[in-house]
Amino acid sequence: MQHFDATTDSTDRNHWNTLKILGHYLWPKDRFDLRMRVVVAMAALALAKVINVVVPLFYKQAVDALSPTAGALTLPLALILAYGGARVLSQAFGELRDLVFARVAQHAQRTIALSTFQHLHRLSLRFHLDRQTGGLSRVIERGTRGIQFLLSFMLFNIVPTLFEILLVTGILFVAFGWAFAIITFVTITAYIVFTLIVTDWRLKYRRTMNQKDSEANTKAIDSLLNYETVKYFGNENHEYRRFDRALAAYETAAVTSQTSLSALNVGQGAIIGIGLVAVMSLAGQGVVDQTLTVGDFVLVNTYLIQLYLPLNFLGFVYREMKQSLVDMDKMFELLDQGIEVRDPANAKPLRPAGGHIEFRDVSFGYDSGRQILDKVSFVVPSGKTVAVVGPSGSGKSTIARLLFRFYDVQDGAILIDGQDIREASQESVRALMGIVPQDTVLFNDTVEYNIRYGRIDADSEDVVSAARLAQIHEFVMAFERQYDTIVGERGLKLSGGEKQRVAIARAILKDPPVLIFDEATSALDSKTEKEIQASLDAVSEQRTTLVIAHRLSTIVDADEILVLKDRQIAERGRHDELLALDGEYALMWARQQEEQPQTHANRASSST
Repeated sequence: MQHFDATTDSTDRNHWNTLKILGHYLWPKDRFDLRMRVVVAMAALALAKVINVVVPLFYKQAVDALSPTAGALTLPLALILAYGGARVLSQAFGELRDLVFARVAQHAQRTIALSTFQHLHRLSLRFHLDRQTGGLSRVIERGTRGIQFLLSFMLFNIVPTLFEILLVTGILFVAFGWAFAIITFVTITAYIVFTLIVTDWRLKYRRTMNQKDSEANTKAIDSLLNYETVKYFGNENHEYRRFDRALAAYETAAVTSQTSLSALNVGQGAIIGIGLVAVMSLAGQGVVDQTLTVGDFVLVNTYLIQLYLPLNFLGFVYREMKQSLVDMDKMFELLDQGIEVRDPANAKPLRPAGGHIEFRDVSFGYDSGRQILDKVSFVVPSGKTVAVVGPSGSGKSTIARLLFRFYDVQDGAILIDGQDIREASQESVRALMGIVPQDTVLFNDTVEYNIRYGRIDADSEDVVSAARLAQIHEFVMAFERQYDTIVGERGLKLSGGEKQRVAIARAILKDPPVLIFDEATSALDSKTEKEIQASLDAVSEQRTTLVIAHRLSTIVDADEILVLKDRQIAERGRHDELLALDGEYALMWARQQEEQPQTHANRASSST
């Protein structure tokens, strides 16, 4: 699978591919209404620019009408009204363009963000174990913001300005000759080329400034987060010096960046100044020679200034557009990530018939150099409980992940009720199973929402009933807001035992024929473990249950216990039978029996 790194610059994509994909979202095949909006918006954009070019012509004629050489002076009211009306119309068409296109742009952003979000959920667990959540969310956020910026400035700033340059150049050529047109075109072209070259040159200084700013910010936050450690060792002055060094580096970079910006501004001003002088000299000579009017002199100057103003921010727009394209490239790279676990084209829902599970010669490894399971075979009969034990890294949790089809087996097959789960839809496979994981992670929402997550359409009575069975109802009712209590990010406002009970209630509410307990009590104290174990026993009654266990005391009543070692099942049988074998299981049991008194003693001493 292609590896995705949210921290590096995009290299696998190019900007043209990104713009091509964006174009598909802006011109969706199945949305005639949105296509019409694009057409209307482009028409409004063209009209706004055409009128904007006509505005100076009214101004010129008004100036000529008020010129002393025009004979008897009268107020050119019609020209003044036309001038004002044209300016209003130009702005009105610009606003109409924004209004009509807004839904197209927002729909594109929404569709792209949703497509990316859906694709991320289709990617395998392997991708999500490798990726950084914060970096991934920033990629989507920056990419979506990049789309908005690109549409706002490229479609409604850069492209219209280029269109206006062509219109103005054409008008100057027709009305005043090739010299005016060439000077204007060369001036604007030189301005644009100079701005792009210098902006590219300035980027390294800007990056340095941002890097030093981040370093200073990181040092400050790190120091404040470790406030107590700083105080313990009396290193306040050391922290001040570290922070000041970072600030000094930022200061140097910021001054350099500002110097380069000043050079850019001076160069831009010089180019426009030279162009203005050349055009105004030609026009002025025309007025002297009486081949041009004073209005013509004003007109050519107005056109050049009118073109110059939107280009004032070209450096900023160019820099941000490049960054937007990079951000969009990175987001679209997510859509290039291959889906590892796919449903076959003819996938059908798994037909439940009691929840009989069979692993048939299953082999699996996370990569070619690390085999986890090697021809593992076992059966979990309907309504029975089978436990899997073994040392860390033996593949216990891998069995649960394979059952849920987070990965597909590389050899052999996993069957539920006689059906190969690879031939069924993932949705139907997962619908048959409920899990209480070792590390229960909750949503930053209410207790009720987290329990209802087991079955989204459940009503409040079902939620309360599940909570009672999980022995958490009384605890929840003690909260001020009861089931509306927010559990905090990842459920941090609840203890480990409370989170486990919520997970049990969630599994109960789902009411699946197959239950998986993945070391559900390994991180709990003995008292809480016994309470939760009682809940688990009650929930698993009459269900097919697979228990992945660390503490052997929790599985002594299992119908069968499997001992994993060296990628295979080393031993199998009931608790008493395995002890009688005096093998790997007996050794694990004896070791835990020796550790248990010591653990209790440690807890007792820590509580005094």
